[in-house]
Amino acid sequence: MRGEFLPFAAPLLGDEEIQEVVHCLRSGWLTTGHKVKQFEREFGEFIGAKHALAVNSCTAALHLALEAVGVGPGDEVITTPMTFTATAAVIEHLGARPVFADVTAQTLNIDPEQIRRRLSPRTKAILPVHFAGQACDMDAIVDIARGAGVPVIEDAAHAIPTRYNGRMVGTLSDITCFSFYATKNVTTGEGGMVVTDRDDIMERMRLMHLHGMSKDAWKRYTQNGSWSYEILAPGFKYNLTDIAAAIGIHQLRKCQAFHRRRLTIADQYDAADKTATAAVQHARRTNDVALVARVDRRRERVGQRQHLGHRVDDDDVERTGAAGRGEQRHSLAPVERPGALEELGRFAQPRRECRIA
Repeated sequence: MRGEFLPFAAPLLGDEEIQEVVHCLRSGWLTTGHKVKQFEREFGEFIGAKHALAVNSCTAALHLALEAVGVGPGDEVITTPMTFTATAAVIEHLGARPVFADVTAQTLNIDPEQIRRRLSPRTKAILPVHFAGQACDMDAIVDIARGAGVPVIEDAAHAIPTRYNGRMVGTLSDITCFSFYATKNVTTGEGGMVVTDRDDIMERMRLMHLHGMSKDAWKRYTQNGSWSYEILAPGFKYNLTDIAAAIGIHQLRKCQAFHRRRLTIADQYDAADKTATAAVQHARRTNDVALVARVDRRRERVGQRQHLGHRVDDDDVERTGAAGRGEQRHSLAPVERPGALEELGRFAQPRRECRIA
């Protein structure tokens, strides 16, 4: 048993982030400004995307992306049940219907064949999730989407810096959404980024991310700016602050080092637990934002477990907490416990649930 509790995911912040934040505070400019612009530019260069827009969460990024491609009432968006609730919630926010395609047992990523089976005349977009940082089968998914004439929007909340067939996630489809939540490979505390190579989509997302205003505060209130602006659409309040971007700039520069360290730790877990599948071990080489474990309910000891999970109960997580290790149960809440959404009758797909270590 550990003498000191090991948190589930404590951010690793250094003097660089602290000094950048202090510089931001002393500058007198705290909201969206030049640090956000710098972060967007460096992130786009890192990924290899033409456009990058910093927002206050990956949820906001997904909402903007879906709105930009025209998802609305009566539409369907095909996605996975193996995700956080936000993936499906943003579809609901736009009055559309999430249609769940099941995942493969080997990776817990959405199964392209299941996507194909759920296409309908109402399908407006396909929204895969790179679960725990493992890239989905994007070639197959993009082929299906192109055949159906619908865009692909990737939920890449876990997928910095994931590669797929040598290409960075963020360069594979129409739009990709990233998270900078405190548990992610790159953090700003709260925050996100949405990237695309399409000028029309970025123009719409940039407009909608800040109240539909023709100018942001940096363009209105700085010395060379102009106070005048127009409201061009009823937009949202999704902009990132310079304080958050100040953290993100240096987190991004450390991303590859963080990635290498996570792989080393994952290899140590795999060496201790011989049940890791070949698919999981291969995924380690691309990214591993979280170590995924399957609990075998036929065994008594929580330490005896299998990778790529199914059912976990609260006692399991409490026992590992008592042993000094932080873990988290991860599933799509409406699928597990439909609650307020149960009257929609949309959650008939098999429940998926696992534990994140």
